[in-house]
Amino acid sequence: MRQLGQSDLRVSSLCLGTMTYGTQTGRDDAHAQLSLATERGVNFIDTAEMYPVNPIRAETVGRSESIVGEWLARDGNRDKVVLATKITGDNPGFVRDGAGISAATLKTAVEDSLRRLQTDVIDLYQLHWPNRGSYHFRQNWQYNPTGQSRAQFIEHIGEVLHAADALIRDGKIRHLGLSNESAWGAAQWLRVSEENGLPRMQSIQNEYSLLCRLFDTDLAELAHNEKLDLLAFSPLGAGLLTGKYSPDTTPDASRRSLVPDLGGRLTDRVWGAVDAYRDIASKHGLSLVALALGFCKQRPFMGSTIFGATTVEQLQSLLDAADTELSGDVLADLDQAHRAHPMPY
Repeated sequence: MRQLGQSDLRVSSLCLGTMTYGTQTGRDDAHAQLSLATERGVNFIDTAEMYPVNPIRAETVGRSESIVGEWLARDGNRDKVVLATKITGDNPGFVRDGAGISAATLKTAVEDSLRRLQTDVIDLYQLHWPNRGSYHFRQNWQYNPTGQSRAQFIEHIGEVLHAADALIRDGKIRHLGLSNESAWGAAQWLRVSEENGLPRMQSIQNEYSLLCRLFDTDLAELAHNEKLDLLAFSPLGAGLLTGKYSPDTTPDASRRSLVPDLGGRLTDRVWGAVDAYRDIASKHGLSLVALALGFCKQRPFMGSTIFGATTVEQLQSLLDAADTELSGDVLADLDQAHRAHPMPY
């Protein structure tokens, strides 16, 4: 267990992600996963109002939260878990006709999530991505922030934090977190909250894995000095670091069968990187999954590593692998592979 940021939340080093619940993963299987994960010591569950994904559809928005809420109500497990969800930023219309994050939508979204989750309070309420845009999800290759307005963003921060403060005072949320944010954006949220005595961000949920290490420099420095813990999503590279994919292999019902390019992760460079990490795992008698999860869990800025599964069997194998501690020799080999295969997607 780890303290999350500067909050009073104690979270497990692994967090169960639920973005497949309601599409790839049916209700019964999802409930079995939630039960298994909590039995194995995972107390942290992450969802979002826009889930499930692959694909995102207006008619399925909120379904993952509803499935989690049914499990909480059925088994009476609310006091055993730390519950995290998210409000969607500006979007092409699948949530609230495209309306992003504001004081008004924050209140509405929280009420809707509470209803679907069948709970009185959300432990960690996150901003899924910033209204101003983001360099995440492979947008870093053409990222251009010159259209942003600093004044508008700072005004927006104050508006949202005041609204969140009211929700915290009402007992509807406990703490706040960011997601898909930059170092500059996160610093502004922290500065405005500190200067005005408003709720602070406790975590930042960004993609992080052996194949995606954008967090390692400026964001890592910010995370350390400001105690803003990373919640890493896609630690297995959307399945690339499980070994189930090859250039010519796509298992039925896998994410790649639904999203052929794995959200821009399939490039000419990625297979060489996957092979390098597979070789390191083999050299040290580890599975590729154990190597990938062990690496994320041991990073100094990590609050919790979010992992998901489409089936109970997959979840069992992930939990079995997740106890691995990587030695200094393994970490040294990983550093060499990273130098040889930086930014593979």
